[in-house]
Formats: sequence, structure tokens, C-alpha cells
Amino acid sequence: MTKTVLTYGTFDLLHVGHLNLLERLRALGDRLVVGVSTDEFNASKGKRTVIPYADRSRLVAALECVDVVIPEHSWAQKRDDIVEHGVSIFGIGADWHGHFDELQDCCEVVYLERTDGVSSTSLKQQLSELDETHIQNLKSALDLISDIVQRFE
Repeated sequence: MTKTVLTYGTFDLLHVGHLNLLERLRALGDRLVVGVSTDEFNASKGKRTVIPYADRSRLVAALECVDVVIPEHSWAQKRDDIVEHGVSIFGIGADWHGHFDELQDCCEVVYLERTDGVSSTSLKQQLSELDETHIQNLKSALDLISDIVQRFE
């Protein structure tokens, strides 16, 4: 019998922490189903994404460890998705510990630790700190590197 694992996330600014979590979840079973939060669902949660849903779901689907991507439209759909996809394990990051224990009557619920020091929130914070001066300094540095590379060609 195939052991199916289910998880959900926004997966905005896809990073190594997402990959680590998805690979660890996939290792728990034979098949990984990933619900990617739609733009509308994120808006209802007060979240604004950088990458639109269509692109986020495509990026997640392209990962080798992911077998199926489904849209996450609401908090309430989890139980129906568990039944529809024959899920054995519902897994999510440990920062959600206890939030989904009510699903234990229909599948095993696991909470996995996230990758230390990596999150979409911290990436967005770092990006928001880039002002025009930072951008100009980066452009100047790239120009300097380009000049050095051209000298050695």
C-alpha cells in the first residue's frame, strides 16, 4: 500500500528551507502531495506574496521530491484532501505544533523542525532593507567585477 504524505505552504520566495522540509516529508512516505496556498487564500490571511500562485505551484511541482501539487483555498479543506488523496501522514513545520492535532483521527500528524536561519519572512525583511543607496552600491560593485572579468578575458 502506498504511503502518502500531505503538507501545505505558501512557498513564496522558494528557498533551501522549503526544499529541506519537503525532502524530509517525502522521506516519510512513497508519495508527497503539496498544497500551495492560492493568492486569494493568502490575502484572506493578510499575507501578500511576491510570487503569484501559478508560478509558486509550478516551482514546487518541479521539485523531484514532490509528486502532486494542489491548490490550498482554505483552512477547512485539509480533512477532505486527506480523504481524497488517501493520506497516511499530514506533516508541517514545527512552528505550527499543535494546530493540526484534530486531524489525528484520520491520519498521523507530524511536525518537523524548520531549517535554522532560513525563512521567507527573513528574506522579505532583508529585501525590504535595500534602499536606493544599497542598490546603487550593488550596481557599482557589479560594474567593477565586470571590468575585472573583462581584463582577464
